[in-house]
Amino acid sequence: MKISARNQLRGTVESVDLGVVTAKVSVRVGENLIESVITKQSVEELNIKVGSKVTAVIKSTEVMLMID
Repeated sequence: MKISARNQLRGTVESVDLGVVTAKVSVRVGENLIESVITKQSVEELNIKVGSKVTAVIKSTEVMLMID
């Protein structure tokens, strides 16, 4: 599959918290944890489970940075 988004981060699903309509999926990318809220139906259709290899695709017009 080809996609225009350049920010693609490969990782492993660490947790899937299913709600009634949505699901929160946590993906480990190196030392970082990325969380995504997607539909429960998408989780089921893509068969996303703990341990699944996924690619987080980030397409945004705004990225905030912070330093300590």
